[in-house]
Amino acid sequence: MATTSSGLRPAQRAEKQRIMQQQQGLSHGWNSLTRSLNNGQQSLRSKDTKPVPSSRRSVTPTSRSFYRDFDDDNDSGRVRVAVRLRPRNAEDLLSDADFADCVELQPELKRLKLRKNNWSSESYRFDEVFTETASQKRVYEVVAKPVVESVLNGYNGTVMAYGQTGTGKTFTLGRLGKNDASERGIMVRALEDIMDNISIAFDTVEVSYLQLYMESILDLLAPKKTNIPINEDPKTGEVSLPGAITVKLRDLHHFLELLQIGEANRHAANTKLNTESSRSHAILVVNIRRSVPGKVEDDISYQDKITKGNFPIVRKSKLLIVDLAGSERLDKSGSEGLLLEEAKFINLSLTSLGKCINALAENCPHIPTRDSKLTRLLRDSFGGSARTSLIITIGPSSRHHAETTSTIMFGQRAMKIVNVVNLKEEFDYESLCRKLEAQVDLLTAEIDRQQKLRQSEKSGLEKQLRECQDCFQETRKTLVTRSEFLEKENTRLELDMEDVLAELNCQKDHNSLMQDKIADLEMRLKQSKVEETGKVNNENDLKATFKEMLMSNTKKADVEEGRVENGEISLLEDDVRISMEGQYPEISFSKRQHQLENSTYHKLLADTTEMYEKKIAELIKQLEVERARSKTAEEQLNSMKKLSGDHQKLTQQHEMENSKHQKALVDTTWIYEKKIMELTKQLEDEHTRFEDIQEQLHLANKRQTDYQNSMQKREEMSELRSELQEMYQLHESTINELQSLKAEFKDQIEEKESITVKLYAMQEKLSAEEKRRKTIENELEKLKKCAPEGDTDFEDEESYTKEKIRGNSVLGTSASLKKAGPLRVTKSAAQRVIVAKIFGIQKIIRLLTSEDLDVQIHAVKVIANLAAEEVNQENIVKEGGLDALLTMLRSSQNATILRVASGAMANLAMNEMNQSLIMSRGGAQLLAKTASKTDDPQTLRMVAGALANLCGNEKLHMMLKEDGGIKALLGMVRCTNSDVVAQVARGMANFAKCESRAIVQGYRKGQSLLMEEGALEWLIGNCNIASASTRRHVELALCHLAQNEENAKDFTYRGGLKELQRISMESSREDIRNLAKMMLKSNTKFQGELAVRCST
Repeated sequence: MATTSSGLRPAQRAEKQRIMQQQQGLSHGWNSLTRSLNNGQQSLRSKDTKPVPSSRRSVTPTSRSFYRDFDDDNDSGRVRVAVRLRPRNAEDLLSDADFADCVELQPELKRLKLRKNNWSSESYRFDEVFTETASQKRVYEVVAKPVVESVLNGYNGTVMAYGQTGTGKTFTLGRLGKNDASERGIMVRALEDIMDNISIAFDTVEVSYLQLYMESILDLLAPKKTNIPINEDPKTGEVSLPGAITVKLRDLHHFLELLQIGEANRHAANTKLNTESSRSHAILVVNIRRSVPGKVEDDISYQDKITKGNFPIVRKSKLLIVDLAGSERLDKSGSEGLLLEEAKFINLSLTSLGKCINALAENCPHIPTRDSKLTRLLRDSFGGSARTSLIITIGPSSRHHAETTSTIMFGQRAMKIVNVVNLKEEFDYESLCRKLEAQVDLLTAEIDRQQKLRQSEKSGLEKQLRECQDCFQETRKTLVTRSEFLEKENTRLELDMEDVLAELNCQKDHNSLMQDKIADLEMRLKQSKVEETGKVNNENDLKATFKEMLMSNTKKADVEEGRVENGEISLLEDDVRISMEGQYPEISFSKRQHQLENSTYHKLLADTTEMYEKKIAELIKQLEVERARSKTAEEQLNSMKKLSGDHQKLTQQHEMENSKHQKALVDTTWIYEKKIMELTKQLEDEHTRFEDIQEQLHLANKRQTDYQNSMQKREEMSELRSELQEMYQLHESTINELQSLKAEFKDQIEEKESITVKLYAMQEKLSAEEKRRKTIENELEKLKKCAPEGDTDFEDEESYTKEKIRGNSVLGTSASLKKAGPLRVTKSAAQRVIVAKIFGIQKIIRLLTSEDLDVQIHAVKVIANLAAEEVNQENIVKEGGLDALLTMLRSSQNATILRVASGAMANLAMNEMNQSLIMSRGGAQLLAKTASKTDDPQTLRMVAGALANLCGNEKLHMMLKEDGGIKALLGMVRCTNSDVVAQVARGMANFAKCESRAIVQGYRKGQSLLMEEGALEWLIGNCNIASASTRRHVELALCHLAQNEENAKDFTYRGGLKELQRISMESSREDIRNLAKMMLKSNTKFQGELAVRCST
């Protein structure tokens, strides 16, 4: 009570503070808030009229105290419990001769009778009782189908199987039924119904498959995900696993594939009670999300739906199918090593579940759901809001009477639990939001498209406008340039005409001047001709005078000289003229003067004449040139006149064309201005429409924001309402807890007084214990002194102490257990504890290196005994005990040391971590070497036990083969000792089991390592050995070796197939027979060989 109350007080204080703070802020608005919630959220009213459960715990003490008898079928919230009886197997038939009718079923009365002995029995009533012949289909329809239908209607549901190991829980729930559909379990049938009743288009089904292994949650669909945390919503109390993989199902085949993957990854092992014992709790979580039909699918727009309040509604539900690991007793299951640890955690979680069931059945104020992860996961299933069906499985054997009774009482207590089943129906805000977002996106895309279209049209019109403007400007520039060119050309031509006219005028003036000069020259020429004529006349007169004078003189000359030539006459004339000049000086002077003047005049006249002739020739030439130039000028003038006329015509034509172009330009400008005005008007209209659309979009966004705000306000209002309801319930629960605290306080005061009394008693006991400890130390010293060397009984006591404490041993058999009595085991255990406390493991390990052989022997015996306890193994390895033992195996020649050190190694090899250390440090080689150099049966038994434990680790198989461990294990069969052979068979079974699991999971391929070492011949030869346990291990090894198809050829050739057939029919254990039959059916090569043999 003190622990419970101390665990609740911090939560109570927080809740009280929360109640006080929220009541002060929300008490004034309670009435208005309630009215608004009732008016605005009528569609969210729950169809279930039962009171809403508390958020801290799904069922309050008041709801649990309102208990009806489970005969009332109208109480739908009560946990339904059915019981199923497993058929008998061969072991049950052999062992239950005295109590053949231990369990008596009365299915028509829904009762079960359990016999204590031949004269006493008890009767129990359940909701349904299934006989051993009940079909899987009937079990599903009675137990699980009502829950599945409730889940499809929006309620949470749980289907769970509970019972002893080997009673058929996994067969009932998780059977795949590959070969026979009638054998399908509840998981497959439930998902088949779910997939048939939903619509893939509108509904979703998601699954997660988990296992709770050694208080750690693992994902069976993703084995790498380990230690997944559990989250609890502080408001609703819902449990979630955020790290688990959730897979959306497509069809039933998809689920079968996932289930097969999960089953392959689930931890299972071989025990005495079950060859395929589940070592973890498997939980299948199915989340279903269904939309309610007929409330949203119509032609009204979402805007109208929102205004009218027709919101889409969705139902969310969750189905849990829980396959619990079986409870087991260690003395019956034979669990050891890792299996022992697994069994501890399984029993611990089942114990926590049983405590919660007891507390709920008895209406206790505190439910210990946090003691285990299993109870936290099943919080809603028992005492919550889920519809729960429990099927308990039992066996008919009287050997398990205690376990069967415990299972039945668990079911009876579970039937008293009443859950408050609530319909989980809520607004489909997500779907509505997605649809509104899609509609907004569609409208936005349409607006963007229209904007882009208008923008493209606007850009096209602007482009056309720019092109028209550019064309207009270019045409205008062309016309202006052409006009300017024509004007310049006209001006140039006018200037050229003026220049030509001026030049013609100058030429006319020059011509007139030249004509005047020519006339003057002609006058002067005439005057010179007249003067010339006068001079000629004078010369003629002088010549005539001179001739007359000459003639008179010549007449007087000699006639003979008449024949003088003319030249001579001229000479004579010159002489006469000279003589006359001499005679008549005056005449000669005047004549000479006259001649001189005449010569000068002639010379001047000749020069002038020549000059004037030259000038006249030049003037004539110039005149001709001027005439040619004048003619050319006239021609040019005519051509210029013609060009001027043509230019005037072209000018007139250009002016006409220019006027036409100007008119066309004006018309074009007017047209483009008109188009520009139209485009501007269209642009303004588009801009106005765009502004209207923007305004509509703004209004739509505003409406959407208002809608989101209203949704948020409604959510806040619903949250406030739920918080107020929670506060009211918490207030009531706080009052109840306060009263319980007062009662607890009184109990604590009384308990304090009793503790004070006990304290004094404990002090007295401690003083007595101190005295007894001293006496035990003295006895231990005496035992050490009196202990004989080579005492095999003492060694057996040391090696098998763990057998008696745990009920099973890795190294020994039932015969050795009988040798060690209860008193002897108790004394050995006490000695180990006292030795570990007094001396310390570190000091004992140091004694292993002592030079004294006796000290070494006693020290290794103590270490071997301490290694039998798991709590000491870690300290032994940490302090170097493993290295010391390996050193002793390597160097010692003493038979006792080798035997005891091998036993210590066998005890340490039960831990998986120690197995890796042993292999990494060459332990397998040393054990193989020890086995090869001794023939002592006890030593060989120890070595075989150690190697058999190492064979149980699949990761070490290849190292074992390389280090010679498998070969050494097979070599030890040379010793005919039954204990040694039993350990060898166990090692073969462990090796084959782990190897077949690795092959099924895809981690390993190829032929078995045992086949390569020749183990098949030995296994076939020892199938009919006398020892039942050894024979069981041999049969299991053969079955698992047959699972590898690579071994099929050797099996057929060496006679293994024949033995496998015999095992399937004659084995004493039903599970081994079923395993052998399954191997024969699943292996196609075996089927072909059997068909050939049948035909021959």
